[in-house]
Amino acid sequence: MRYARTKAFVRHARAIDAILTHGNAEGLGTPEQMRQLNDARRSFETVRPHGWRDVEAAYVKHPERVREASNGRLQRAIQALQHETVLRTSPQHRAARFVDDWQKLKLASQRQYQVGDMTGYNATRQAMGDMAKSPQRGPQLESILAGRKLELGIRLETGRSLGGELAFTHCIDLGRGRGLGI
Repeated sequence: MRYARTKAFVRHARAIDAILTHGNAEGLGTPEQMRQLNDARRSFETVRPHGWRDVEAAYVKHPERVREASNGRLQRAIQALQHETVLRTSPQHRAARFVDDWQKLKLASQRQYQVGDMTGYNATRQAMGDMAKSPQRGPQLESILAGRKLELGIRLETGRSLGGELAFTHCIDLGRGRGLGI
């Protein structure tokens, strides 16, 4: 089984490396490369469920791991894969990542507003709104995040859901007066 996982891991890394090396500017490969990537994903999925998603999330953070893994040097790529698996499966880690990402976006939006970058500011606020409405949050994560409201900038209880609280507190959602012209 270990041999099959290693083989699927390397095949997947080689497919991604081929797309990154020979793909177009948008990061898309040829139809043949995309077919090979999808085949590699399917074979990886059979030996390690969610493995290709976790390793691709790791590759986004550490692009150099793709080349290493495609050349058979798997140790650091496997560690990154395991880290992403923990982040995906542990509600505590997901909550910590959510709070960290939220705080980074909040600081970025403040900096963009201060320098007058309204396009960047609006894009960042949109990302914050998307995070507030994020469908990936489950009941477990919601309850953990409810205990971390101060870290998310929520100071008052308005009786809304956590997403509603985030949007209202950070003026992403203007509340009831929005459609009334207020």
